[in-house]
Amino acid sequence: MTIHVGDRIPEVTLKRIREGMETIDTQALFDGRKAVLFAVPGAFTPTCSARHLPGYIERFEQFRSRGIDVFCMAVNDPFVMQAWGKAQSVPDGLLMLSDGNGDLTRALGLEMDASGSGMGMRSRRFALYVDNGIVRAVHVEEPGNFEVSSAEYVLAHLPE
Repeated sequence: MTIHVGDRIPEVTLKRIREGMETIDTQALFDGRKAVLFAVPGAFTPTCSARHLPGYIERFEQFRSRGIDVFCMAVNDPFVMQAWGKAQSVPDGLLMLSDGNGDLTRALGLEMDASGSGMGMRSRRFALYVDNGIVRAVHVEEPGNFEVSSAEYVLAHLPE
């Protein structure tokens, strides 16, 4: 079942690397704050690297000025997410989160089978606006598209 507006973010753990490997649960990540979680099918892939992540980097301060944190997630390991963040000059505060086993992706109902491209199970391209752990907006792309999960689209459609 796909996540809907009004649903609570499922409680699972994700990984990230800062000083070392960290495990962070979604409750700690989302409770008590406003955040946009956007997901990409894969780090270093063409659209993700040329358009999706760069849009959030360019508009990061616009989100922050509205009191919104920004999290990028992919079904990649945390080392890949860290390397991709460095390669893309991700600003401090834009978290690069690893859903390496796809636990959150599956819990959200937003997985896709990319085996035909040799990538296995991955996340669909999407963006969620979450306020205090509750999903307030869901933007899921149709396969092959990149529009409704872009930073500019999400900024223009934030609920008041």
